[in-house]
Amino acid sequence: MQVDEIEIDSPPTFEIGQKVRSCKLIRNDGTFPGKDIGATLAKKGDVGYVISIGTFLQSSYIYAVHFMTTGYIVGCRKKELELAEKIQ
Repeated sequence: MQVDEIEIDSPPTFEIGQKVRSCKLIRNDGTFPGKDIGATLAKKGDVGYVISIGTFLQSSYIYAVHFMTTGYIVGCRKKELELAEKIQ
């Protein structure tokens, strides 16, 4: 079994206010109120803004992203996001 890195040992990848894009389809895992488990919360390519940063199990950052297309605020992990406007 591979041990996951302790992400919170480093600064967050994204900052509050940054424009990000979903790298994959994000579905409700049961933590989004008012939507059925499995309901789509963000589609691959949806754009939003990081509005807060929390932690999960003292190992990972969770980025609260306000997606513009749906108006939903969804908790996302680093692997689910990328910068929407990459710096060249």
